[in-house]
Parts: sequence; structure tokens; C-alpha cells
Amino acid sequence: MTRIIAGSARGRRLEVPAKGTRPTSDRVREAMFSTLSSLLAEQGTPWGEIGVLDGYAGSGALGLECLSRGAASVVLVERHPAAADVIRRNIRAVGIAGARLVCSALRAAAERQNPGAPCSLVLLDPPYELTAITIAEELALLDAGGWIDRAAIAVVERPRADEASPFPPGWSRVRHRAYGDTVLWYGHRTSAPEAVDSDPGGQ
Repeated sequence: MTRIIAGSARGRRLEVPAKGTRPTSDRVREAMFSTLSSLLAEQGTPWGEIGVLDGYAGSGALGLECLSRGAASVVLVERHPAAADVIRRNIRAVGIAGARLVCSALRAAAERQNPGAPCSLVLLDPPYELTAITIAEELALLDAGGWIDRAAIAVVERPRADEASPFPPGWSRVRHRAYGDTVLWYGHRTSAPEAVDSDPGGQ
């Protein structure tokens, strides 16, 4: 089990799939959302204006955390049927409207035109064996399919051993934080030159 950290559903327990996923630890999630809150504040964007895409959703914990904090909507993409069933139960457990589950591989979803509004926050926690090149390709496909807002923020969780940027052209890496064997890459959808903050110590 894991839990919602903050917001209207704070403390709510969430089920975790028995296998096939790698849940983000509470410590890393707390750090992620602290940084996200700072980035959104810098943009002047409240949580209530955020549409979220949670790719490789697993239990749905990241996307549902956003919903608990006031996000307007969350799209949860998960290919594994057993994990998708867990997400459905977790959506019911959280009890907040605004979550939509897409039962599909992320690449397959990205190759289809988005039927809804573009998302301004993208959260990707893919299997560690996926290469940074593959992740960058999927972000580019999501962009081309209308899934991503022009000023979107993306967070990608990667193994610390992989130092390659997971962002495609048109994205700027803005932060890079390490927590044990995990690294969180923060990127911003922009055509401006890359601005890098590469402190690996998580400060």
C-alpha cells in the first residue's frame, strides 16, 4: 500500500499492483511535489488550472496525488490490465472527480490525437530499462498528438546511472535532482535555449 501525501485526500491509502510496476517512494514523491509546487508558483499557475498526464501510471498514485492537491483533471495511462484495475479502485478510494483512465501503452496513446484538452503537467515513471531516447520520442509524440500544452512542465523518473536527458528538442531541462538511485528530471516545454540546474544532491 501507499498513500496520498497532501490535499483533500491526504492520508488515503492506495492499493499497489502486485507486480509489473515500480511505485515511487514516499520520499521521492514528497520531493517531487515540493519542487513542482515551486515551479508552478514561479509560473503563477495554481493547481486548479492544471491538467495532468500520468504516463506509466502503475497504481495511479502520482496522478491522484495531483488530483488531491486540486488539479482540474488527470489522465492516467496504463497498459497492464491488472494495474488498470488497481487504478480504477484507487480512483474510487480517493473519491475526487476529474480522473480519466486510458488503458493503453503510452506510445500507442501518444500516436492517437488527444480527444481532450492538452495537459500542462506530464509525469513519467517508465520502466528503468527504457532508454532516454525512447522516452524523448514518446514526449515528442505526445506533443505532436495534442496531449501537451505549449508551456507544459514534465517530470521524468530515471535511474541515477542513466545520465542522458530524456527530453526531446523543444524542451529545456530546468532541474535535475538525485535521491539515492533515483533521479528526477524536470523539463519545460519551450523553444528557448536550455537552462540547466544540475545539482545532483537534491538541495
